[in-house]
Amino acid sequence: MKIALSIFLIAFFSTFARADQPEWSQVPQILKRIVPPKFPKRDFIITNFGAVADGKTDCTAAIAKAIAACVKKGGGRVVIPAGEFLTGAIHLQSNVNLHLETNAVLKFSTNPKAYLPVVFTRFEGTELYNYSPFIYALNQKNIAVTGEGTLDGQADQSNWWAWKKTPSRAQLVKMADENVPVQQRQFGAGGTLRPDFIEFNRCQNVLIEGVKIRRSPMWELHPLLCTNVTVRGVDIFSHGPNNDGCDPESCRDVLIEKCLFDTGDDCIAIKSGRNDDGRRIGIPSVNLIIRDCTMRDGHAGVAIGSEISGSCSNVFVENCEMSSPNLMCALRLKSNAVRGGVLQNIFMRNVNVGLVKDSVLQIDFLYEEGAKGNFQPVARQVVMDHITVAQTPRVLNVRGFPAANISDVRIYNSTFKQIQKPDVVVDADVKLINCSLQPAK
Repeated sequence: MKIALSIFLIAFFSTFARADQPEWSQVPQILKRIVPPKFPKRDFIITNFGAVADGKTDCTAAIAKAIAACVKKGGGRVVIPAGEFLTGAIHLQSNVNLHLETNAVLKFSTNPKAYLPVVFTRFEGTELYNYSPFIYALNQKNIAVTGEGTLDGQADQSNWWAWKKTPSRAQLVKMADENVPVQQRQFGAGGTLRPDFIEFNRCQNVLIEGVKIRRSPMWELHPLLCTNVTVRGVDIFSHGPNNDGCDPESCRDVLIEKCLFDTGDDCIAIKSGRNDDGRRIGIPSVNLIIRDCTMRDGHAGVAIGSEISGSCSNVFVENCEMSSPNLMCALRLKSNAVRGGVLQNIFMRNVNVGLVKDSVLQIDFLYEEGAKGNFQPVARQVVMDHITVAQTPRVLNVRGFPAANISDVRIYNSTFKQIQKPDVVVDADVKLINCSLQPAK
């Protein structure tokens, strides 16, 4: 541990600790623009439209009737009362709040036909027509999913999760690489690309609050090309493959707060499209605030990438708790020379980490295709401040390559304990300033 000890001596006695954190001064202005939608005080209870709380009767049509009645009256709440209700795809419209009361459970069918006809969506950053997400909206305003009830996708290895290794994914990537028009990228029936749980596509004024989410086929929360998004107090426990907790993709002005993530993939993963398809759309993720969240199992507490070809800037993470022997790292940036993208102005402060599996900060620009491409991945102005870590194999696992750009990465005023291995830093400008690094005994 001589390497770790020498880092400790240099970092701890540095005189370059920051007196302030000027980058955080823009957060109040961002928060002023993030305003949850409000809804008329009208309730449309699904049992009044034919829904039966036996967990077996298909309530898809009844829920659709309740939504239509709500829209016709000018908006309000579509209420799922206590009990178990089986449903297929739910499509929300403007001014509708899907509200689950205490002890309400929406169980989603495991029959793929319940998610047809196909809808316009993205699968891992690539546009296509595919099975509908379980809860979906396209080009709507003022929409919400709220309450204290449970959304149960019923996914397991006997249905959706068995689709992880599928030729459909390679087929879609090939179609995008060959610039096949999106209208011709038809999957759904006959394909095996899993739908997301909740996807709001090109929507404004979005709220997801309070609900519990279990057993998702794929990504749990997927705001896509949305503006003004609030995700608050959501409890996510879902350990299937690619079960990211929340994936804001090409979104602007997003607040994620007071949520619990226990997932089979990244707890939060910020995206902006994959490869040429992401560059074609060309809309970055901008102005995202993540605070007061708890992260347990997952690949990363907060990740940016790898489908980040449209770039990302202004991410603020603070006051979070992270800890699990299965949590790979606290902050993770990932891309390559095929994805490209500029990841800049990424700030994390006041985060308490109990235990991580690999490192505290991971930047992986050799992800998948690695350096074999023509698009420079960039990570710059990445700042972590006042990070407290009880146990980590190493602090840094940063892998670039000569044609990439990883610069101005700084960790200030932080404490790392029980370090077992030397840091990995390849082709990157990374500095620890005024930090305490304590090797494991």
